[in-house]
Amino acid sequence: MGACAKLAGRAALLLGAALLLPLAASGEPTGPHGSVGEAAERLKPGEYIWAPEIAPRGPLMMIVSLATQRGTLYRNGVPIAITTVSTGKAGHETPTGVFTILQRDADHRSNLYDDAPMPYMQRLTWGGVALHGGTLPGYPASHGCIRLPQAFARLLYGVTRLGMTVIVTEAAVVPRAAPGDSLLRTGPTPAEGAVLWEPDRVPSGPVSIIVSAADQRLLVLRNGMMIGSAPVRLEGPVTGTSAFVRQSDESGAAAWLEVPIPEAIAAKVPERFAGRVDIAADLRALLEPLITVGTSVIVTPDSLRTSSPQPVEILGGDEGSAPTP
Repeated sequence: MGACAKLAGRAALLLGAALLLPLAASGEPTGPHGSVGEAAERLKPGEYIWAPEIAPRGPLMMIVSLATQRGTLYRNGVPIAITTVSTGKAGHETPTGVFTILQRDADHRSNLYDDAPMPYMQRLTWGGVALHGGTLPGYPASHGCIRLPQAFARLLYGVTRLGMTVIVTEAAVVPRAAPGDSLLRTGPTPAEGAVLWEPDRVPSGPVSIIVSAADQRLLVLRNGMMIGSAPVRLEGPVTGTSAFVRQSDESGAAAWLEVPIPEAIAAKVPERFAGRVDIAADLRALLEPLITVGTSVIVTPDSLRTSSPQPVEILGGDEGSAPTP
């Protein structure tokens, strides 16, 4: 990659005139702040964070961690919601693996457990495992299902569809970008300082660009899969998450909309990024054609790196003869 080009100007984050972001004015602290991972840890039973505007388009996927009793919903590879959950208790453990939503019923009742209500049920197996609203005591307490806060179950039901992927893992997964690659993709990951550029891997779909202050690295996701990764230099601290979505103004000119961020993950004060990001000039040229209406840019203090997870079992939708919940 060529020499880094300092990007300055009234609102430049990554791509000069092609990626103009509004300058956030200084102000009073907006409330609690920190990384997405820290916010997930602070959630009390029954609490959740819901911010779908961070990535308005793209495929959805959910990851549920048995170790942390947390679930993270991703859109286009970007975390847009985090929730507490309650999974299966001893003797009724929730199985791990990769599932798809097989059936949906907003007013479902259990066929196995005294007609118990299972609002906003989304079936993962025909043997009795589903996502649904329920009581969350702060520990695994279900008969194998994944209980969600009632309000979160309703919100989730409103955006999901049949066939959406749900990964259940024993690992203590921390919410981060591009989870599909880290959990499912085989092959080498980019070495530190290396540039990866594979736009033909996913030729079309919505684009999200994530800049990690912890890694000093940029990821490009298209249709939820990573197509690019490169080093950047971000000067100064990043105290929380900031997000922007490409739109057109009333005159039809390109403009960026700053996305409201929940207090739990927002920056301590509105961040300024103009002139703070160094990026190689030839990488900027590669990125420029990808920026269209709907493209999102997220700047996060979190690391995007993951340790190598254990292999996960791919579970099909064979109906068989097992009982349903």
